[in-house]
Amino acid sequence: MKQKVIAIVGPTAVGKTKLSIEVAKKINGEIISGDSMQVYKGMDIGTAKIKPEEMQGIPHHMIDIKEPNEDFSVADFQYYVQKYISEITSRNHIPIIVGGSGLYIQAVLNDYNFSNEKRDDALTKQLENEMEESGIELLFNRLKRLDPVQASRIHPNNYRRVIRALEIYEKTGLTMTEYQQQQSKDSPYDSLLIGLEMERELLYERINLRIDMMIRDGLLEEVKALMEQGFENYQSMKAIGYKELIPYFNGEAALEDSIHLLKRNSRRYAKRQYTWFKNKMDVNWYNFSASSINEKFSDIFVDLAGFLNG
Repeated sequence: MKQKVIAIVGPTAVGKTKLSIEVAKKINGEIISGDSMQVYKGMDIGTAKIKPEEMQGIPHHMIDIKEPNEDFSVADFQYYVQKYISEITSRNHIPIIVGGSGLYIQAVLNDYNFSNEKRDDALTKQLENEMEESGIELLFNRLKRLDPVQASRIHPNNYRRVIRALEIYEKTGLTMTEYQQQQSKDSPYDSLLIGLEMERELLYERINLRIDMMIRDGLLEEVKALMEQGFENYQSMKAIGYKELIPYFNGEAALEDSIHLLKRNSRRYAKRQYTWFKNKMDVNWYNFSASSINEKFSDIFVDLAGFLNG
């Protein structure tokens, strides 16, 4: 029989963490972070990492396993999470993936095969040299022409993913989108995807409030400490919540403008997260409002019972 896996997905600030704790307590579950940035040590506030006192004794995995100067790819994520799924299942617990990194979660559940195409160091170096000479924008525009679908999923400054997509095309003649479509559609898991959504204005209010709370909780001090440790130019610091504040510390932007940009980018990211999950994955959606949370939790628990007993 396939291993059962639950995934709780949705945009930032929608309430995934709270639901995941309640679900884990009810079904003897262990939580695996499905956020590609929570793997980094010292990046706590900006990634909305759960605090130890909030875990309520529930085991959490995929948190604080990398230093901010270490690389971490979707293939790495897949390897670690699939290992945790097996370990959790062997303990007769239910693995619960919680997060908003759509491609990463999809790679786990659809078992994308990343090992077929090994890295070509020479080609990678060639593309990196081209980037240094002409800028990432030139490579990104090339990717947009070759594979507009993949380009829409990658931030223009995420040079590692841009170069990897171009490398796949140069080696195989397939775009990354075509390459991924060739992956097995028969998941090795019996999975249930629970998606949380809410009316856009309410979500945006929650995002703005969350960022205000992050600032009060010490986000500025966290970013400054990471910069002082020499992490400013690493990929981890390109994440939303960090990249917007770096110009402030470098004297290139006012704090008010940096916070405004952080809120705007977070809202835009939430919109992209919705689009990804709705277009790419078979998600059971539950629409939350301030007054319907308990009612929706009850609906989710009923559906979960059917899934686990089915």
